[in-house]
Amino acid sequence: MRTALVDAGVALAREGGPDRVILREAARVAGVSHSAAYRHFADREALLADVSRSARKELAAQMRRGVDSAADPVLRLGAVGTAYIDFALTEPGLFRTAFYSHPPADTKSRDSQPAEEVESPPESTEPFEILNQVLDEAQAAGLLDSNRRPGAAIAAWSAVHGLAGLLVDGPLPTTRADIDFALEQVLGLVARGLLQLPDGAPNGKA
Repeated sequence: MRTALVDAGVALAREGGPDRVILREAARVAGVSHSAAYRHFADREALLADVSRSARKELAAQMRRGVDSAADPVLRLGAVGTAYIDFALTEPGLFRTAFYSHPPADTKSRDSQPAEEVESPPESTEPFEILNQVLDEAQAAGLLDSNRRPGAAIAAWSAVHGLAGLLVDGPLPTTRADIDFALEQVLGLVARGLLQLPDGAPNGKA
């Protein structure tokens, strides 16, 4: 029943974002009584936490597919950003819900370790962790100076997440040409700001 309630909450979030996720409504969609739903979730916030986690898992899976399709660290960094924006535009309800309730991202312990000592689960379900993995690969390949590694994930995430918000909630235009242009500008800025790119290398747009 708990799984059915979370699935119902995800469907509601897909329709209308976090505000649409109401425990009574999830119980109705799941076909269970309201009182039965309270045996699994104390309140709406408890349900939202699980729905938010599921939304991040979907986002992370899309990012992982982008990473797996890219041939080198520069393109993988661009693929992460591209997948993030594509998810925000195709699933705006889930995107808004993904970061409504979440554990704080652990950045200090990650950034303080040399790249070769950082071990990450290959199938991480947290978007920030996938971004960190890609940056670790860039550092291991000699494209990201160790002095720039601390905070690099925060800078890259902030830039792409900011663009996603401006595209999903305005005021940036969302024709395909405008999206591609904006994405190229932001990914190029991130790549040039963080990576040591060889002459003629792409700016990260996958």
